Amino acid sequence: MARINKKQTVDKSTRELTLERFDYLYDRFDTVSIAFSGGKDSTAVLNCAIEVATAKKRLPVEVVTFDEEAIPPETVEYMERVRQRDDVAFRWFCVPIEHRNACSNSQPYWYCWAPEDRHKWCRELPEKVITDIPGGKRSGIPDYIPWLFGPEKGTVANCMGIRTQESMTRFRHIATKKGGSAFIMPGKSPAKHIQNVYPIYDWTTEDVWLAPERFGWDYNRAYDVMAKVGTPLSLQRCCPPFGEQPLRGLWKFKQCWPELWAKMVGRVHGAATAARYANTELYGTGVKNDELPDGMTWRELTMNALTKLTPVSRKEAADAIAGCVSSHRKRTRNRPMPDDEPDPQSGFCWKTLYIAAKIGGNKFGRQSQKMVTKAIQVRMKNGILK
Repeated sequence: MARINKKQTVDKSTRELTLERFDYLYDRFDTVSIAFSGGKDSTAVLNCAIEVATAKKRLPVEVVTFDEEAIPPETVEYMERVRQRDDVAFRWFCVPIEHRNACSNSQPYWYCWAPEDRHKWCRELPEKVITDIPGGKRSGIPDYIPWLFGPEKGTVANCMGIRTQESMTRFRHIATKKGGSAFIMPGKSPAKHIQNVYPIYDWTTEDVWLAPERFGWDYNRAYDVMAKVGTPLSLQRCCPPFGEQPLRGLWKFKQCWPELWAKMVGRVHGAATAARYANTELYGTGVKNDELPDGMTWRELTMNALTKLTPVSRKEAADAIAGCVSSHRKRTRNRPMPDDEPDPQSGFCWKTLYIAAKIGGNKFGRQSQKMVTKAIQVRMKNGILK
């Protein structure tokens, strides 16, 4: 059974701990780079890095951003302000990145800045950006990292604004890490010289919002716009809202940035429908928990729900559940699946798997095992499953 590292309380602020981490990173790594999205988390990472790099005479701070096209205008303005800073060396990429499109079954992926879709772009290319990709191959952002940091960069710390408070998956990633510093992940072949680093993994939502006010940091004004329509701080996101996790907040782009929204509807297949129905049973996110009948377990209720599906839907839902069970066993070394409380290591229990059986007969339920698994994780994150 994998060991879960216990949390430790210390007499230091999260900012002080992050500064200590960057002090360590600049001593240990040849290159320290900030993965910058323009969001609140990467803002905290960037400003802490600049403070330490200034003291250690390691300026300018290397910053890399992958522009995702369908982003608020305030995000673009903020990234431009960061690029103009003298203490920052900014690399701004506008390349066809593969993104999930949970709005549509027929077009499950979309590619920002795809040349063939130029007439559909949400906005024009910014000036002085990088548009070349290695070999013309299109992929997700992680696949570009080895290309960004070749062997000439030496050992590389790729610093990301990942916080464990945001999801069980991120918490497990840190809590089950073996050996070394908890916030430094080992590099993987073929780029073992590159390690992903999470300097603010222990920051809370309150921390990332208090810091800009207390320390006078510049920040993305798109958050101010979202606040005006009543979006809670914990749910404010500036990334493209078409994937499984941000889909439930798609509607706020229509309210906050109507001109951008008009282009997003024509850019990504299914966006208009998803904005209207993403929080309903049509997309699986509005399914409410049934009451557990007396004398039954969630496992028994799940099996009972499978019997009510058509043969085709039953097989697909059963395959999805079997995949989740297999994943749980691998992560926990065959620990029994809990009935109603998600396992702290795998994130699964029979109560969560019941959802896959419950929605197995509708359009969403006939998705792949991976999509059903993600749907369950989204429900857990958003409090639909307790």
